[in-house]
Amino acid sequence: MEVRRDRVRFNVGGKLFETTATTLANAGRDSMLGALLDDNWDPVRSPAGDDHHFIDRNPDCFSVLLDLLRTGELHVSPTIPERLLYREAAFYGLLDHVRAAKFGPFDGNRLRLAASVSGRAPGDGTAVRASPDGGCCVAHGSMVHVYDWTLEERPPISLDYQRVNDAGYVSSDRIVITARERLGSRDGGMGLFSASDGRPRHKFEVAHEGETKSFTAGALGFGARRIFASCKGRCNEYGVGVWDQLTGRQSDFFYESANCSLGDADRLQWLGARECLMVSTLFPKTDNCFIGLLDFRVKGVVWSWCDAGALDEKRVLDAVAMEDESSVCVVNQFDDLGFLDLRSGGGGGVRWSSRSRLMKGRMPDELCYPKLRVRGGQLFSSMNDSISVFSGHEWVLTSRLRRSYGGSICDFSIGGDRLFVLHSEENVFDVWETPPLRMV
Repeated sequence: MEVRRDRVRFNVGGKLFETTATTLANAGRDSMLGALLDDNWDPVRSPAGDDHHFIDRNPDCFSVLLDLLRTGELHVSPTIPERLLYREAAFYGLLDHVRAAKFGPFDGNRLRLAASVSGRAPGDGTAVRASPDGGCCVAHGSMVHVYDWTLEERPPISLDYQRVNDAGYVSSDRIVITARERLGSRDGGMGLFSASDGRPRHKFEVAHEGETKSFTAGALGFGARRIFASCKGRCNEYGVGVWDQLTGRQSDFFYESANCSLGDADRLQWLGARECLMVSTLFPKTDNCFIGLLDFRVKGVVWSWCDAGALDEKRVLDAVAMEDESSVCVVNQFDDLGFLDLRSGGGGGVRWSSRSRLMKGRMPDELCYPKLRVRGGQLFSSMNDSISVFSGHEWVLTSRLRRSYGGSICDFSIGGDRLFVLHSEENVFDVWETPPLRMV
């Protein structure tokens, strides 16, 4: 590399470029261009012995990426396909810079619809899960359709006619899938798959007293380098299994006891500050809702709440622990939000709120059960064909996400600074992003 008065020269695909070491430093030392500043890195000089370095890549994309390093803004000509730019950015180690220029840190009140993707499978999808890097997967029947963060579809994951119950990302390239056990065989349980090629990598087993058991796996949870899954045996045995994320080996198992109503849990959520797993069994799977905190250190439920014997007819359809882990938000069939205090020893009652009713509008033809998520101090609740955002200490309704196409919302997920919304019609899912502040 020849540096003259802080200048660095390149020949990219036959086109000459000149920039400064200061600009290259913006790429970061982990990138190819940033590594040019390292004295131990020796790039290939031009074959003609010129004072620039030859890179056999697309010059138009290099020009866009160089401008990104100079200004922090991404300006792409309509003649450059986005996927080509992403490929070139990956070569130079600048994908994170491109992502940061395309959308900013997640904020539910500033989300904008960025894309809509229609699934290729007939019928309705059942679940959408966001990956840590902004991609997602959509479960449908025995298939899981996988999309990277550029929304390019990867090879699908097929479970050979076993129904998918849940899916989740261990990392950007590893997906865990739970499935119903198939009658007449020992297939079922859960497995680890590659997000890039869809191939199986590991099958998780449940062993008891040295004997491997056949089981159906349901809801998934992740935390403390562990994978949690609700499990059901052939003889209606219920429990929660625990596996190590790195080795895939079973590290623990909690069997349902007489004073516990785990059932076939619908939602698992790891609460790191409490070192407990929140286990929720919800209506309509069971008549009574049960929410408990499972502490594997004492092999027992240390906090619980159940709506058995409640005087009202409000059925809890979903539950999520808030980020401060002091309360649990629940939602009923009327789209009302309620809060349970985790600091009360006996669980206490639900403090219901009717704020969600303020946002009722046109009812879609096909109704879906509401879902709850929390992210960045905000609460998200799907209500028919829209998502309401609640913010602040009193959880005030601050914004609403809605579009006219796609029908009611059957699931949504947040990850990689994106919100994915799965609609009931034709497996359509929407991608919502927060624009950079300078674009608002």
